[in-house]
Amino acid sequence: MNTQVSKNIEAVAESIQWFGQAAVKIMNCGKVIYIDPYQIKGNDKADLILITHSHFDHFSPDDIKKIVAPHSWILCPSDVADEAQKFGAAKVISVQPGFNDEWHGIEIKTVPMYNVTKTDKHPKSKNWVGYLLNLCHVWLYHTGDTERIPEMKSIKTDIILLPLGQTYTMNSVDDAVAAVLDTGASVAIPIHYGMYEGTTADVDKFKELLKDKVEVIVLPKS
Repeated sequence: MNTQVSKNIEAVAESIQWFGQAAVKIMNCGKVIYIDPYQIKGNDKADLILITHSHFDHFSPDDIKKIVAPHSWILCPSDVADEAQKFGAAKVISVQPGFNDEWHGIEIKTVPMYNVTKTDKHPKSKNWVGYLLNLCHVWLYHTGDTERIPEMKSIKTDIILLPLGQTYTMNSVDDAVAAVLDTGASVAIPIHYGMYEGTTADVDKFKELLKDKVEVIVLPKS
């Protein structure tokens, strides 16, 4: 990896703020992007709001109301699209795996998000999504609440944000590590731990297993 590419990846990673669970804010390419906003403190103005699925800690109307603005765009699965229309955003787009479009110079792709074994948690049939964003030539993959799925082997990214819990998402920390390696990410950021599932001990193990392979960045909870 050349020095400039490495610097670009580092800049995107440094622009990410984590609120717990899968909720992140990304300030990059001149835009404010929220993914699965939850337990947001205070009000903000989002340019783009991305929702992975309908569970309360991912699609939280109270939190969306704190950040939505008349110019905001919301992308979300079809099962919450009607409710999302009520927030006063400029545009609401219903998405499913396979969506690919460009928004203000940022390429957005959606990929499958589901459980392979714990199929009652996040069934594949729901067509819930993870998001791939091309942020100024750096690909960022927010997996949503997923297990390690076969599709990850064909997803290539620079930065991956993925869950470390083993109750609703991954089956083990080893599975999370394998998911990172599947995608060829050079930076891995663990999310979705420390509240309903997953522990700091899992983070320590995750870092150790990826040592000398992938840079692991542990974000402080905002």
